[in-house]
Amino acid sequence: MKTEELFDDTENNEHTPAERAAAASRSTWVSVVVNLALTAAQVLAGLLSGSQGLVADGIHSLSDLIADFVVLFASHHSKKDADEAHPYGHQRFETGASLALGALLAAVGVGMLWSAVHKLEDPASVQRVHVIALWVAGGALAAKELLFRYMLAVAKRVKSSMLVANAWHARSDAASSLVVGVGIIGNLAGYPILDPIAALVVGLLVLKMGWQFGWEALHDLMDRSADDHEVEAIRETLVSSPGVIGVHDLRTRKMGDMIVVDVHIEVAGAISVEAGHDIAVEARRRVLSRHRVLNVMTHVDPRRATAPDAPSAVAAAQ
Repeated sequence: MKTEELFDDTENNEHTPAERAAAASRSTWVSVVVNLALTAAQVLAGLLSGSQGLVADGIHSLSDLIADFVVLFASHHSKKDADEAHPYGHQRFETGASLALGALLAAVGVGMLWSAVHKLEDPASVQRVHVIALWVAGGALAAKELLFRYMLAVAKRVKSSMLVANAWHARSDAASSLVVGVGIIGNLAGYPILDPIAALVVGLLVLKMGWQFGWEALHDLMDRSADDHEVEAIRETLVSSPGVIGVHDLRTRKMGDMIVVDVHIEVAGAISVEAGHDIAVEARRRVLSRHRVLNVMTHVDPRRATAPDAPSAVAAAQ
């Protein structure tokens, strides 16, 4: 799922970059506390109960903890104002963080797959687990699902793809805890091999999630345009501006969770340069106030009126 598909409106004039960074910081610190507790509980319980799946889930929680600090780092830098070296600001720190989260998830997934396959190669080494592992897996599932819902709500409210990535990282943990719980139940029912199989499935889920977020972030770093719905909304704002007759060559590119716009606007050819400039300034102001747009570069084109009954060039030549 593309992160912009979660943003269900095309205008946003409620949250400044500073407010978005503050929301990211608050939600991420909540995640830090939850993941720190889960990592300790899952790894310890997994080692004591003999559950490889629970240990793998604990390592996944540890990767969430590392990801949280990546988000905090990116949030701190992305809210910096533009400077001489970064005239468009630092919003792409968020995109870089999403790419780092994707790479981290992929690496963790590969590690889990390697460990699970190694265990499956020697089924005799798989031991029965203690029932405490099931209780810990159930508690982790509930905690991660609640964390996901909280973080996704914050991400949608402030429209942050970085927070969306981190929220779905928490959801992948919830899914992995569910799989681990099923594996533990199977182990307790007399099928020990189901525990490393659960660890294998967790690894695949984590790897898939890492690929998705890394691929999305990579496209944004290559100046991917905003989605069609948002581009059309920006076009409508420009066309509805006083004095604007038409719009063409509208181009957009992602800058973190903001958008940079280049556009040609058409004005009456008979007006003065100053009047055309004022029309462009007002059109730009409207776009900046109504949409998640960082900057609008406008080029003013004159539209010359043609008299319908004017003689053609060929007739004039005759």
